[in-house]
Amino acid sequence: MDANLIHKALASPLRRDILAWLKMPDEAFAHEQSAFGHGVPSNAIQTRSGLSQSTVSAHLALLVEAGLLVSTRVGPFVLMSRNEPVIRAFVAQMQSSL
Repeated sequence: MDANLIHKALASPLRRDILAWLKMPDEAFAHEQSAFGHGVPSNAIQTRSGLSQSTVSAHLALLVEAGLLVSTRVGPFVLMSRNEPVIRAFVAQMQSSL
């Protein structure tokens, strides 16, 4: 776990929003008609954000690089889900060090 990279990822309000949306995907993406067993399609995240596909892709890539998200390809879709073990480890490290 690279805490500095995680801090960089969390510096963006949009990236924090994405993590919050993915915490409760059934609520955040209620308009979607799919089950979120493996994650949320990246295009649904892009639609919710209202930003361009390239902008959202860059934000998602940084979250994946930081280890906060996991991307899974299922057919033509890239599904995003939270990496809960890394998030828990980061929170524990922050609690113990601050």
